[in-house]
Amino acid sequence: MTDVDLKGKRPTSPHVQNSAYKITLSMATSISHRVTGVGAYVGMFFLAYWLIALAIGPEAFETAQTLWGSILGRFVLFCLTWSLMHHMLGGIRHFLWDIPVMMEKPQIEFLYRATILGGFLLTVVIWIIGYAVM
Repeated sequence: MTDVDLKGKRPTSPHVQNSAYKITLSMATSISHRVTGVGAYVGMFFLAYWLIALAIGPEAFETAQTLWGSILGRFVLFCLTWSLMHHMLGGIRHFLWDIPVMMEKPQIEFLYRATILGGFLLTVVIWIIGYAVM
């Protein structure tokens, strides 16, 4: 047999096959919790910029307000709000497991789903209240 004949007949490592790692709900929430932690960290730089602009004076603050009031700025703030809410709910989930409560498989699945859905719902509620107050 030649090398051409052997191509495709050699075994491959499990990590190369498509079915080796299926993305599960627990994996997705774990990854998203880490990503939203980074998002919250980066968001603190945005908050610091806004507070520094407030301290510098009216011109700098007006520039910051214009930036955050733009469509792109509001989108970033919306994503930051979701990041904070999702990360907070993930932290509450971990706190419950540290107690330990809700450790049965159906309860764990419920907490995963509640974290994902709750993050979005809390974000929307916060923004609705924010626009209502404006």
